[in-house]
Formats: sequence, C-alpha cells, structure tokens
Amino acid sequence: MYKHPFYIISVFLFISFQAISQQVIPIEKDELWYGGSVNEGDKMPFKQGYSNSLIAFIQGNQAAPLLISNKGRYVWSDQPFSYQIKDGNLIINEANIAIDLQKSGTTLRDAYLAASAKYFPASGKMPDSRLFTAPQYNTWIELIYNQNQKDILKYAEDLLGNGYPPGVLMIDDNWAPCYGKFEFRKDRFPDAKGMIEKLHLMGFTVMLWVSPFISPDSEVGRQLIKEKLLLMSNEGNKNMTWEEASHPALVNWWNGWSCVLDFSNPEAVRWFDDQLKYMMEYYGLDGFKLDAGDPEFYTGNVVSFVKETTPNDHCELFGLFGLKYPLNEYRAMWKRGGEPIAERLRDKFHTWEDVQKLIPHITVSGLLGYAFTCPDMIGGGDYSSFMDVSSDKLDQELIVRSAQCHALMPMMQFSVAPWRVLNQTNHDAVKKAVALRQQFVPEIMKLADNAAKTGEPIVRNMEYQFPEENFAEVKDQFMLGENILVAPMVTQGTQRDVKFPKGTWADADGKKYKGGKIISFDVPIDKLLWFRKIK
Repeated sequence: MYKHPFYIISVFLFISFQAISQQVIPIEKDELWYGGSVNEGDKMPFKQGYSNSLIAFIQGNQAAPLLISNKGRYVWSDQPFSYQIKDGNLIINEANIAIDLQKSGTTLRDAYLAASAKYFPASGKMPDSRLFTAPQYNTWIELIYNQNQKDILKYAEDLLGNGYPPGVLMIDDNWAPCYGKFEFRKDRFPDAKGMIEKLHLMGFTVMLWVSPFISPDSEVGRQLIKEKLLLMSNEGNKNMTWEEASHPALVNWWNGWSCVLDFSNPEAVRWFDDQLKYMMEYYGLDGFKLDAGDPEFYTGNVVSFVKETTPNDHCELFGLFGLKYPLNEYRAMWKRGGEPIAERLRDKFHTWEDVQKLIPHITVSGLLGYAFTCPDMIGGGDYSSFMDVSSDKLDQELIVRSAQCHALMPMMQFSVAPWRVLNQTNHDAVKKAVALRQQFVPEIMKLADNAAKTGEPIVRNMEYQFPEENFAEVKDQFMLGENILVAPMVTQGTQRDVKFPKGTWADADGKKYKGGKIISFDVPIDKLLWFRKIK
C-alpha cells in the first residue's frame, strides 16, 4: 500500500457500493464536508439541504468526483455523481457506479492527502514558472472582441510606462478569421509575427486564446467534417454508431453555434496539436489559454469516436491535451488534479459578492488537487460588467481590494487597465500590491515546487491548516503555505477582524500578536494584512 510521506500511520476503511439507487453515508458528530465543484466553494462546508450534481455539468470551473471531510473521510468515484446533505446523511444518488468511502486520519488535511496519493498523485511537475514570477496581463476586458495589433502593443507599452513589470500577456478571443483557422486575421493584425517579436523585446511572454470549437461554414470546418474529426450527431437515433454518423453535431456556446473537436479521436488530437505547434513555430507564441471544454458542450444527440465517452470524459480529455504545453491556462477541468496545469477561477463579476468568493473558491480548488490556480482577473473577468460602463462608474475600492486579494495567491492576473480606471491614490495602492507580490515570489515558487512534489495546496483553507480551532466558517482569510496568514479586505470599508490560530504571529512591520483570538485592525486602502507565524 502506498504510504504518503506526511503520514506515520494510515488506516483505510474501504467500502465499495455498486448498482444501487442511493448511497447513504451517515455524517459523524461535528463532521463537515467539502468538494465537488470549485464554483460552489462559498457554500462549503455543506449545510443541511445542500445538493449538487457533477453529471455533465461542472459550473464552468474545475471539478472532481471527490468529497472530503474534516474527520479524515473522503468519497471518490471514477464517474460523476450527484449528492446532497439530508437528515444527517451525505447521500450519493447515482446507481451503477462504484463509490469508494475511505478514512485516513482525523482531519481535512489527512483526508485530502490520502485521496491525492491514491487517485491523483502529484506529477512532480508544475506549469511554466513564468505564470508565477510576475503578474499576468489579459487583453480581454480592455479589448473584448476587438483584439488587434495596435491596441495590444499599446496595452503592453502602457503597462511598462505605468511601472508594471513585464509578465505573461494573453491575447484573447477573436484574433482569427474564424474558429479553427489558425492564423491571425490580417485586418486587425497586419504583422502578427512582428507584434509578438516586439512584445518579446519588451520582456513579455505571449499566450494566445484557443478553444475546441470550429466554425462549420468555413473551409477548415468543411475539411474537418469530411475527415470526421468533430463530434458527430446521431440525429436523434440513440443507437447510431460513430461509423454510421454522417453529420457533425452543432453546439451552442457563448459565441453562437459551432462544431466541436472530438478529443476521443486521436486524429483530432493530432490535428489540434499540429495547429498549435505551427502557431508557436511561425509566430513565436509561447503558450495557450485553452478555453471552454465544459462537459455541457458534449451533451445531447452526439456520437464520439470512442463509444460511450461521457461529457465529463470529454472535459478531462481536453485537459489532458494541455499537458503538451507547459505554458497553459484552463478554466474548465474534470479529474486532472495533481497535474502541471494552470487553472483559472470562473469569470467573476465586478461585485463585492464575487470578491468575497475568491478565497473560498481558490481554497477549495486546492482541496480538489488543483494547486496552480489563478483567481480570475482583478476587478472581475466577466465582460458584461464592463460593457457600456464608463470608467467613473466602476468601483475603484473594489479593484484595489481585488488586487490585494490576488497579490499573495499563486497567480495574479490583470485585465482592466488600472491606470485607466483608478485615481492616483488607488493606482498607487494597486502597484504597492504588485510590489508586495514580487517580494513573495521566491516563497510562492517554493510552495509551487512543493505542490508539484507532494500535492499540498499553495493556498490553503484555514480548517485544512488548523483543524479543531473552529476555522470551518472563516472564508475571508487563507494561508499561503503553512506559516503566512493573509486577511484581505473583501468588503467595503477600512476595518476588519482577523481570527488568529494559536501561536505567535508577526505583521509586516514585525509587531507580534498572540494567537487563539480575534483582533480588529484598521486597514487603509493601500494595505494588505498578512502575518507570519514565528512560533
């Protein structure tokens, strides 16, 4: 039996349930459960009446068929399932799947490490280090669908001119003539190769948005239809085989109707890989933001090359593809914990409610094995929050506090231009957060390396690190590794309480605080509260 290095003694209780309609797991005294979907992190630990389904739906973010408890227990299945908390029980509702209930130790950390070691062991590798060592800059919010050479270069120049360090720059959607055509559109990018060379000379690493969608009424679409590299339609006949199918499935996604590559077909994988390699070799690109791949895009009257490939399987296969490219970013992911894949939280709105979700969402991503996570875009990444909204209508305080929340997380990503929407005081506060992050880069890199080797999260849930100290409901603080407590402002105002674990803690100025109690702090707009455990 594999023994995780963090354990001296591991005791496993294995229960296998098969082919019954419902699995009822009595909840132990004071037992709390977490897991399933990252986008449900703010609802964890689960309360009475909570329910969720992982079947062909992962809420636009990372997910895994894993539930873990603060009493050292976990539930895993190789297949997606639905579940609920009812009448003092954790209930798994699906039939015809195997459910493993295991126990190892007595804490949330014990449960996670045991599940990780058995089902998604750490690969020993991490994504490209450039994703961590400087902020990332995504052109999405500034340009939306008007991605173009002139404005991308100006965005990069303005970053440097306003004192931001060069980092990874991501060119987002609508750079190509159509989906599936891997070349820059000439009307917006007269010299795309030259643009990327200039960005490199400025010190930027360049990533490009791509997706598995293919415009059907295009030259490349017609060719891929002919070669049957796309998900096929069964035309309402559930018994139709892939060999019999002759028409592609049409998928309705946020940009309309498209065909979608079938990643269960090795030839489709090879074709997509060839396109991305060409983009790197010809244009000089460094990596890719691989968007979409959500299970719901593979539902309905569809036929896959590999029979009985489920929607969740398709999501996993798209994630598996990203391992070919160390400089990657995903949003949707299924069952790929422990891998060197950079994940991003689901697009957040420009609201305080969504700022408050950053910590519980990113900490549960770590509990599902996704350690290398970006907390979306500073100030919000959902473009609808910024459409037809003048800069003076945006919440400057929110943008500053969002940046501070990002600063000591695994990755930090800008999109809306701070210099455009903030006054000087608030802009200086954001740059101060960036400077603080740069000071912490060596520690973040050590934690990323540790995550690659052990599976331990970089950003940790308070209950994970300090069991039996009543931190289960604390969702506005997190631990960066074992010893750094981070308490950002995630509400309006300049005052907050910090709940300290036992021990002695020191702030940025060296002032010491005795733990095991709650202390109130004044937090001016340019301050991020963080504390280091010294004993």
